[in-house]
Amino acid sequence: MGKSVVIKYTKNGESFELVVDAVLAYEYVAGKRPDVLSVLETEEVFKDAKRAERQSEEKMKKVFGTADLAKVAETILKNSGVPISAEERAKMVDEKRRQIIAIIAKNSIDPRTNAPNPPLRIENAVNEAKVNFDPMKPAAEQVNEIVKKISFILPLKFTVSKVEVILPPDIANKCYGVLKRFGLKSEEWLPNGSLKAVVEFPAGMQGDFFNEVNKAAHGAAQVKML
Repeated sequence: MGKSVVIKYTKNGESFELVVDAVLAYEYVAGKRPDVLSVLETEEVFKDAKRAERQSEEKMKKVFGTADLAKVAETILKNSGVPISAEERAKMVDEKRRQIIAIIAKNSIDPRTNAPNPPLRIENAVNEAKVNFDPMKPAAEQVNEIVKKISFILPLKFTVSKVEVILPPDIANKCYGVLKRFGLKSEEWLPNGSLKAVVEFPAGMQGDFFNEVNKAAHGAAQVKML
């Protein structure tokens, strides 16, 4: 997929090197690829990769506490820079940007209106604040810092919505799956066969929830915010 590169790690005067696929290694460090061994071009830890000189198990155990290839490779990759092309880096930054904007849109509302924030509005705030995204760091770990940077442009409130739904007997079973998917917290089957349920979900999903419930219930659902 990418080009083969040598990742070098030095500790206590000892050198440890891996030969990896640059793109796959970058994906692993960025949290997109779970299997560290899948990024290795050669399943060996070298003292000098160019000379194909293997590092000893004794030295690995001394530095890493283990000679297990997966554990050693994980430590090396997460503590060394992974060289990658500017084009690939730009793609990963853009993807991380989309992930973070989606997280904020899903979980936040505008406290001035209590309405969800459309992704485009969040994207505009991100652009105005000139936010930088780290392609290596998991999206969830960057959200708080990015929210701080854009909150002076776009007020945000992270909360959950709790909704009471009453469904007539003839559509209750049909809509049950929608309630379950969004976060069914309690249910009560009324004497007339209607379903009374409480659903809880991230506040930014209000619009999606109302649309799906109304579509499934053909407008016959009684919905009340709690």
